[in-house]
Amino acid sequence: MAIANLITLTDAAADRVKHLIAKSDEPVLGLRVGVDTKGCSGMSYVVEYAKEQRKLEDVVEDKGVKIFIDPTAVMFLLGSEMDYVEDKFHSGFVFNNPNEKGRCGCGESFHI
Repeated sequence: MAIANLITLTDAAADRVKHLIAKSDEPVLGLRVGVDTKGCSGMSYVVEYAKEQRKLEDVVEDKGVKIFIDPTAVMFLLGSEMDYVEDKFHSGFVFNNPNEKGRCGCGESFHI
């Protein structure tokens, strides 16, 4: 099952997902995105390899890659954009989430 506009990917994010899948030691279908309760603001994004589709997961196919959405994270991710940013000090996936009400000072966690 897929929810329209659950999450979209920028070209940079899709390219990075393709790169990560290609260099994986084991066969993977895509990346799994979820939300975990931690950090100073209460929640943080979790990104990991998806070796299989889990029960009740939504699958978003965008720009040639699959993103598996943890069912407990759907309400927190709805309408988000997943980007990949790389500069001199940081590289990683960044989420532009319209549901966020604020972030901690370091930017590692958020609250809804």
